[in-house]
Amino acid sequence: MARFIFITGGVVSSLGKGLMAASLAALLQARGYRVRIRKFDPYLNVDPGTMSPYQHGEVYVTDDGAETDLDLGHYERFTGVASRQSDNVTSGRIYKTIIERERRGDYLGATVQVIPHVTDAIKAFARAETDDLDFVLCEIGGTVGDIESLPFIEAIRQLRNELGRGESVSVHVTLVPYITAAGELKTKPTQHSVRELAALGVAPDVLVCRCEHPLPPSERAKIALFCNVPASAVIPALDAKSIYAVPLQYHAEGLDEEVLRAFGIEPASAPDLTRWRDIVERLTNPEGEVTIGVVGKYVGLQDAYKSLNEALVHGGIANRVRVNIRWIDAELFESDYADVAAALEPCDAILVPGAFGERGAEGKIASVRFARERDIPYFGICFGMQMACVEGARDLAGIAAASSTEFGPTSDPVVGLITEWMGHEGLERREAAGDLGGTMRLGAYPAKLDGNSVVASIYGGTEISERHRHRYEVNTGYREALEKGGLVFSGMSPDGALPEIVERPDHPWFVGVQFHPELKSKPFDPHPLFASFIAAAVRQSRLV
Repeated sequence: MARFIFITGGVVSSLGKGLMAASLAALLQARGYRVRIRKFDPYLNVDPGTMSPYQHGEVYVTDDGAETDLDLGHYERFTGVASRQSDNVTSGRIYKTIIERERRGDYLGATVQVIPHVTDAIKAFARAETDDLDFVLCEIGGTVGDIESLPFIEAIRQLRNELGRGESVSVHVTLVPYITAAGELKTKPTQHSVRELAALGVAPDVLVCRCEHPLPPSERAKIALFCNVPASAVIPALDAKSIYAVPLQYHAEGLDEEVLRAFGIEPASAPDLTRWRDIVERLTNPEGEVTIGVVGKYVGLQDAYKSLNEALVHGGIANRVRVNIRWIDAELFESDYADVAAALEPCDAILVPGAFGERGAEGKIASVRFARERDIPYFGICFGMQMACVEGARDLAGIAAASSTEFGPTSDPVVGLITEWMGHEGLERREAAGDLGGTMRLGAYPAKLDGNSVVASIYGGTEISERHRHRYEVNTGYREALEKGGLVFSGMSPDGALPEIVERPDHPWFVGVQFHPELKSKPFDPHPLFASFIAAAVRQSRLV
């Protein structure tokens, strides 16, 4: 039977609960345990699919088509365990399920309440599909004291009682701020946070204390005394130079040993951290560096491109180079093409990521043109592929009005709304005016590559599976015109109906993909497209 580790946070948000959970899971995995991580999100959205990137950061998509919290990306990148629909649940999804059951009469006339109905649903979610695991880590979003998180805290209180002694551990992540004027670390916020959690019936076994300065033994002892844990269970968490150094840092502070000790497990041997040491060594001692210009529309919040940022770093790890990312607002290029050259000339390669809506589209098209004309490596992802096709249609195929129906009616819809496609469970259909939530082409789909294509050589094969999240597709009715302009359709859906990849064979490196390869990249297993893209950037840097 799986043991459970419940992870909560206090004092403030953004303390790094997700990274801590991912790091702890990686350390347990390095000891030979089978792990899975889950995220409980207290907000009332059914999922983050309809939320602005500025509100919530990126939406992470799983193989089975779930739109989830970005922390699931950390979980996958650190453990290599593919996340599933069952690994992320929100209050909205819990309440939606309960209300649907009530409307069907499933509760046989009972009064539906937070306790037991909501808490039972949360517990059922936590325990589902865990028979083949050693440890399940459950992260509770938000901070202790938030009204919306109370049902989740109550659910884990109940679940800890039901599991029995030694079958669950509570890890609380909190803040130990440094007051510059006083020259002191302050433990009182941590004490109050632990007291509030304990008042809700959950006494933490291990405390992870985020701090900007080293935590002296005297302060660790003080926290242990007032929070009723051993001093060894007070784990300092200082900022790291790279997120991929965090597992090594937590191990050095004894986090994994302390969690196992809380379960009554004496570690038989040290974890095998070879691959993490190799990753950190490559990051710390690069043999060069490249600059990648990312032309996007959500550059004001880098969490909107979290997986993309990390995949570029992974490409750097594969090539032993430091990747400097230059975030560029696509709207800056809307009026003057000279601005494009000024911003992109210092870059060794250009990437245009996914997006929704017309804002910034013309700037992205101008970036495609600049990369094509200057022979600079170009990588277009989702919307970036679509804009590469619009640019090719306008500038090389003579279709001046080429556009996307996402921007409004057009006489030449090179990109259009997809209204039906073969999904995981057969033919799926969408209405143009239908709901926005969960109605995109979501999850992993296979594609077939042209055996003589650049991408086939990059992948080392002609059959791939990649994750999608989009409503619009390149119109195959324009394929002949685009290919005459040199833009080859080198990857298609198995039925030949949907374009998956385009490339320019006469260009040093020019690839556009309809899917999101960044979602499957890992530091110890960089995605081949990102490894190849960064390699092209390295070659470009040597030409300058």
